[in-house]
Amino acid sequence: MTTEQLNNLAKIGEIHPESADASEFDGLVKSARDRLQDISQNKLSDAGQFDLAYNAAHALALAALRWHGFRSTNRYQVFQCLIHTVSLSAEKTQIFSQCHRLRNVAEYEWHLEIEESLLNELIKHTNELLKTLEALEAI
Repeated sequence: MTTEQLNNLAKIGEIHPESADASEFDGLVKSARDRLQDISQNKLSDAGQFDLAYNAAHALALAALRWHGFRSTNRYQVFQCLIHTVSLSAEKTQIFSQCHRLRNVAEYEWHLEIEESLLNELIKHTNELLKTLEALEAI
């Protein structure tokens, strides 16, 4: 995990320092865990699964940033910081970024077309991210 890069992002205003908060971190992880559990227990539409998985991924990405003592109001930036917060590969980060773009189209243009393979990748990588965050030391 690369704190130097996070500090550099803070210097240019991309993210902002804010003391880590154990309660907030735990709440974000719990929210993600619950959403992922809902995906596995119910027969949902692809759009419903995407919404739950995307929001779980965002909660986890924000939790990782908060664990390091930073915050961002930019949803895209939160995903980009995963490279620095949990050493996520650029390839996996791109999956989250692609899903973020799809989420924006769905949210602002009311149109969502998601390939099953991308949805499966999103769910898979979000579950992996959950395990990574659950393994972090307590704040």
